[in-house]
This record gives sequence, C-alpha cells and structure tokens, in this order.
Amino acid sequence: MEIIDFGKAKAKEITNFHSLKAFYTKITKSEAPITIGFIHIEQGGVVGYHLAPVPQLFIVVEGEGWVEGENQKRVNVRSGEGVIWRKWEGHTSGSDSGLTALVLESEELKL
Repeated sequence: MEIIDFGKAKAKEITNFHSLKAFYTKITKSEAPITIGFIHIEQGGVVGYHLAPVPQLFIVVEGEGWVEGENQKRVNVRSGEGVIWRKWEGHTSGSDSGLTALVLESEELKL
C-alpha cells in the first residue's frame, strides 16, 4: 500500500491557453483497458477486506476516512490524498464520517 498526495503542492501550474491560477496533476496513463468509478462510504461504513484483482488507485475526493493494507495498520486519508494497492494486495477501507473516492483499476496503472 502506498499513500499518494494529489494536493495542489504536487501539481504543475497550467501556463498555456492564457490560464491563470490553475494547476494540474496527472493521475495515470494506461494503454490497457481501465475501469473508473466512485465509491461512496457512508458514516460508519466499511469496504470489507479483499484482494485487489488488478492494481487499484483510490483517490479521496470528498470527506475523510481510513485505509488498511495487509499489515493491518490503519492510515487516515482525506480529500486530495490517495492510495494505490498492487495486484493481489489485500486491503480494506472505511470512514467514521463518510467519504467519496474516485477509483481507477487497470492492469497497467502508471503513476
């Protein structure tokens, strides 16, 4: 399990197109098929422990919660942070207050 910061501090400023005060963070580039979706975890909710069948990127876009990998140590995550699980890595996630996460799944996630 690897925690990734997608906050503005890691982004690159967009300077073309007469842009002003705009920043961009590339998430991934993949030539393989990719599944993109949202997970909504309500207050007190949990996505139970399972193995990632392909590499999975879980980016919190609203709220906060926690993730736990095979080492069974919880790590808090909040909006603007993400976690990547490698293929066949066991993990779980949840939230005490609720969160929404963007999830990308692909055999060839390239971060």
